[in-house]
Amino acid sequence: MIEVFGIAFSIMGLLPSIASTLVYSIPAGPVGMVWGWFLASGFIFVVGLAMADLGSAMPTSGGLYWWTHFFSSPKTRNPLCFLVGYSNTLGLVGGLCSIDYGFALMFLSVIVVARDGNWTPSNGAIYGTFLACIFCHGVLASVMSKIMGKLQSVFVVMNFILIVATIIALPIGARDRRNDGHYIFTQIENLTTWPTGWAFMLAWLSPIWTIGAFDSCVHMSEEAANATKAVPFGILMSIGSCWFFGFIIVIVLAATINPDLSTITESSFGQPMAQIYFDAVGKRGTLGLMSLLFIVQFLMGLSILVAASRQSWAFSRDGALPFSTFFRPISKRFGYIPLRTIWGCVFLAAVLGLLSLIADAAAQALFSLAVAGNNLAWGVPILSRVVWGRQKFKPGPFYTGDRFSVPIAWTAIVFLVFGILLSMFPVGGPDPTPDVMNYTVVINCFVWFGALAYYFIDARKWFTGPKITIETDDLTEEQRVAIREEGLKVDGVGKGATTSSVEYSGNGSGEEGKLA
Repeated sequence: MIEVFGIAFSIMGLLPSIASTLVYSIPAGPVGMVWGWFLASGFIFVVGLAMADLGSAMPTSGGLYWWTHFFSSPKTRNPLCFLVGYSNTLGLVGGLCSIDYGFALMFLSVIVVARDGNWTPSNGAIYGTFLACIFCHGVLASVMSKIMGKLQSVFVVMNFILIVATIIALPIGARDRRNDGHYIFTQIENLTTWPTGWAFMLAWLSPIWTIGAFDSCVHMSEEAANATKAVPFGILMSIGSCWFFGFIIVIVLAATINPDLSTITESSFGQPMAQIYFDAVGKRGTLGLMSLLFIVQFLMGLSILVAASRQSWAFSRDGALPFSTFFRPISKRFGYIPLRTIWGCVFLAAVLGLLSLIADAAAQALFSLAVAGNNLAWGVPILSRVVWGRQKFKPGPFYTGDRFSVPIAWTAIVFLVFGILLSMFPVGGPDPTPDVMNYTVVINCFVWFGALAYYFIDARKWFTGPKITIETDDLTEEQRVAIREEGLKVDGVGKGATTSSVEYSGNGSGEEGKLA
């Protein structure tokens, strides 16, 4: 259980993620930083509850699109699960891009601080650092597969060391100029040209992006012991930990930040967190804390690449990705891992990272496209379950109950739709120019509509969905009838029998992978 929680929490990389997304929260002032974090995190926990219900019932690497296919109606299951698979792949690779782009900014900010602000990295230098980071992750994910699970515990410890160091060092360093409680909890600012209320809502993008990797627990479920309990535990513990500790962190930041917020957002260091550290602990302290910060950020990227490669492999196993026959094989030489999907994700991330060469605002789309891609991928299976799949749902050991499960699911769906819309807006204000345009709407809509077009033009002729195995002995008669009426065939493993009478057709590919 701890290892599953560890990979989600290490991908979230709480403090580095907050540091990477301060550009969204600082413009709304302390109220946006503090209360934006608290409120958005609460809604994210509701999403986690809805996903924990599904994760406990049907833990599998491709869970999101597998759940969509199983719970959707006969007419919608194939196109919807096809869409979810592509959106989730984009969300995870977008998360890898944004994490490694954040790493590049943090790494280079250390050089700027060391040079007393007398050097400004070009977009080419940022992309070059980003590319080197992506390549290193590909190498490490390829050769360290046997110890990745154990490393997650190390990553969690390093996250907490960084958190503790920051919440101790900042208040001590800024002891002569700490902001009071009134400023921390009630001061409203607006550094954008949006209305103040909308600037506050845009601050929600910081926690939405930060606490956005809990589905990695699902993607690692086939490598987890006791997955029906480990997956929901990992989801809820990772979200809850980030909610609580993140709230403490943003309070500390609001207490020690320079009230002239424009000096933070326009820092010559190129990273707001570097300026906050510098104002509190000076040059040496900043170099030490920022170095630890980018190390943890680097580990985040490694963890999300592992999760993204597993999801992509599960999708290619069902023949849905382009060049699936190439990506499907498992590498025995490197320890039964999806080596080709690891490097496929690295290549796609390198291409998406080219946005950083356009402008800073374009690079911010790397963060937003992860939000939009993941939100759609999380929302559709939850929607499918409550609209079409209630009679087919078989609760696992974790279940929020018949009374609360459906209202929780609908709350999660509404919030996820809102998050998608939020991620499409330009951060600075309305009437954007090409330099400050949020290109998330272009990239995500291209993938979403492209996936659906690909399905209806060609894939509908051969794509039959994923192969699912569930315990059928405990199915109620109502569930069996619902499955038969919809033409679903579930490959069921019964107690004392190899296969039950309710069978599910596979993907027709005739090929299976093995992931150890």
